[in-house]
Amino acid sequence: MKRPMRSVALLVVIALLMALAIWFQRVRETSFALGTPEDESLYLKSGGTVRRLSVAYRTLAADLYWIRAIQYYGGTKRLFGPDGGAAAAPAANVPESRRRYDLLYPLLDLTTTLDPRFHIAYRFGAIFLAEPYPGGPGRPDLAVALLEKGLREQPDKWEYMQDIGFVHYWWRHDYEAAALWFERAGAVPGAPWWLKSLAANTLAKGGDRQSSRIMWESLRESATIDWLRREAEKRLAQLKALDDIDALQKQVADFAARTGHVPTRWNVVPLDPSGTPYEIDASGHVRLSPHSPLFPLPVEAAARPIS
Repeated sequence: MKRPMRSVALLVVIALLMALAIWFQRVRETSFALGTPEDESLYLKSGGTVRRLSVAYRTLAADLYWIRAIQYYGGTKRLFGPDGGAAAAPAANVPESRRRYDLLYPLLDLTTTLDPRFHIAYRFGAIFLAEPYPGGPGRPDLAVALLEKGLREQPDKWEYMQDIGFVHYWWRHDYEAAALWFERAGAVPGAPWWLKSLAANTLAKGGDRQSSRIMWESLRESATIDWLRREAEKRLAQLKALDDIDALQKQVADFAARTGHVPTRWNVVPLDPSGTPYEIDASGHVRLSPHSPLFPLPVEAAARPIS
């Protein structure tokens, strides 16, 4: 009899403690302002210091910093909406430094200092860094610096050379530099044969959509990481959308020339490669919907049609 009574008494005490904890939490929330989760800081900035402190746990520490880098990048990108640029500006109480991805490169630098052969951190990190603001910090220079850091550790890693070429091509529009890096990657034993032809094509027709398409198709075929393959597929879909918009715009111009009226709506709504309807405004301008997962499209300098 005593044992059941003790159990009941214990349950009553636990319930009272939980109720008291909830009451204290309510008092705290109503009496004190909550901290801003976006106000981030990096307490350890020196890779050498972190390496010394982590000692035998450097790989684990690198994994943790890599996870934090991904969370930081994704969290900052979400401040601008699900597509990192399609929505409104972040709330006014978000610190300016948090809006600029200031900690992204230091986090990636720490990750790759702790584990200098962290293959994914170099390749993903470079794409994160190169993405134009607000979808990323818009720092292709830091993307190249990160990949060059990887090359200092593994000088025969042709994938990093290829990625540097992509950064120069897609984000910096420096086609000579891109061609040089593709050529250098193609000279590494074991590198795919198409890198040398890609170098020649880039130098001859750098910037047109066909060479951009070849570049992303090559990356899709050689990617060993699913995320990178999906990124290449998204870029290819964006190039297809640019072709579609050109064709639709020509149809709009032909209709206006025949009838003297600019169409402002579709008889049959055309869809972009993601299945989202293309938009047409009052002046007859065809555009990708900001609700499309392909939004925003790449700048035309990196994906112009073949002349």
